Amino acid sequence: MNYTGELISIGVAFSWTATALLSEFGSKRLGNLTLNVLRMVLALVFSAVLFVCATGSMVPDVGSSAAIGWMLLSGLVGYVIGDFCLFQCYIIIGSRLGQLFMTLAPLAAAFMAWLTLGEQMTSLSLVAMMVTLAGIGITILGRGEHHLVSLHLPLRGVAFAMAAAVCQGVGLVLSKIGMDHYPATTAMPAWLVPFSANFFRCIAGVTGFTLLLFLRGEQGQLRHAMRDGKGMSVALATTLFGPFIGVGFSLMAVRYTAAGIASTLMAMTPIIILLPSHWLFHERITWRAVVGAAISVVGVALFFLGE
Repeated sequence: MNYTGELISIGVAFSWTATALLSEFGSKRLGNLTLNVLRMVLALVFSAVLFVCATGSMVPDVGSSAAIGWMLLSGLVGYVIGDFCLFQCYIIIGSRLGQLFMTLAPLAAAFMAWLTLGEQMTSLSLVAMMVTLAGIGITILGRGEHHLVSLHLPLRGVAFAMAAAVCQGVGLVLSKIGMDHYPATTAMPAWLVPFSANFFRCIAGVTGFTLLLFLRGEQGQLRHAMRDGKGMSVALATTLFGPFIGVGFSLMAVRYTAAGIASTLMAMTPIIILLPSHWLFHERITWRAVVGAAISVVGVALFFLGE
């Protein structure tokens, strides 16, 4: 059997681990919107260079307005709304816990794929959701002083994290729909289609984030960031592992396998990130963190068993 999509998905999990750690540092240093604007602009530059090298043109040849429309919508949901919420939760609760909540993304992706693509949901889907939520609960809940169960994280951070997970899952399926609208007669190599799709997602991203930046009057932060060498280095690395390599290959993964399977394997980030977050941010690794992350990933894996 051909496991190209599955292998790509595992690589994406490592790429997203790197971008999560870098994004936490970058968001705290540069600000949420500033970092996202820089990421989107840099991702467009990297994409243009890739297209020039591969096709001789800076802009990909799509030939379908429907494909462009779906990809722009995916960028609005996945980047502008999703990444804004994700980076905000990194600031509040950190990248390790933020990525734990992202195990909810495959649930959103599977439900969205069921609604729009007709991908079947089995009886394991509800079990998978409950197991994933249980893993998250083990990590973030504990015995309270006056209550049997108490939330050990700021509610605002949890809300941003859950919104980010839903937007990522929905955005992934919207991307799959968009790529399905690419004409079979396109002269573009098949491996380049996901990067072409992400190009249009980034256009929606840079437009939306720039608009938000001006509406919130944070243009000064962007000008300051442009003179921050360390901050720009982080933005560059975050872009490479995130909107360019990570997202590009995540879209490639859903092209070669089902959206639920791809999301399942990409959801291993909460386990991979445990040691790096301890080394970089000195976060204490507890048995609750390890067990909770493992159970959450097991819950996501149930979608794979149900395929």
